[in-house]
Amino acid sequence: MRVTLPTLITLFRMALIPLFVLVFYLPFNWANIAATSIFAIACFSDWVDGYLARSMQQETSFGAFLDPVADKLMVVVIIVLLVEAHPSIYVALPSVVIVAREISISALREWMAQLGSSATVKVSFVGKTKTVSQMFALGFMIFAEPFLDLPIFEIGLAIYYLAAILTLLSMVIYLRAAWPVITRHS
Repeated sequence: MRVTLPTLITLFRMALIPLFVLVFYLPFNWANIAATSIFAIACFSDWVDGYLARSMQQETSFGAFLDPVADKLMVVVIIVLLVEAHPSIYVALPSVVIVAREISISALREWMAQLGSSATVKVSFVGKTKTVSQMFALGFMIFAEPFLDLPIFEIGLAIYYLAAILTLLSMVIYLRAAWPVITRHS
């Protein structure tokens, strides 16, 4: 197995997860800024590893497997922490939608790959838009405190609901694309 620079960046992103958890729980007034910064670095590294893999022609099957795993681990850990920190139906409901979709679509992609039809469930524009809105929402919700009289957590929560809607829409798009293969092999 060849470990490339993009794969190392993905592994770095995974290593940020326990650091994020530690900083998230620090009892200091700057912990939210530090946790948001760690999350921003993780988001940026996600873009960088993809860009480098394509531009340096270092796309590998291991990297293609590991990248979405790193993304989903980071997102799910953050969602769990945010639901614990803000226990309400308003945070829990979109969180359940997002986590359930991530598990379902990951399983669908795995099954489609086993059938040799992984191209059927490639990332769509709606899926990418969902990811961007999710990253902004989570970043705002991690920061959580008002900034320049703006209710940052509430803005993040509104974007989070948009992300949940896009999550459902992207799931429908993936299921519709995969449906002919599903019906042939069920």
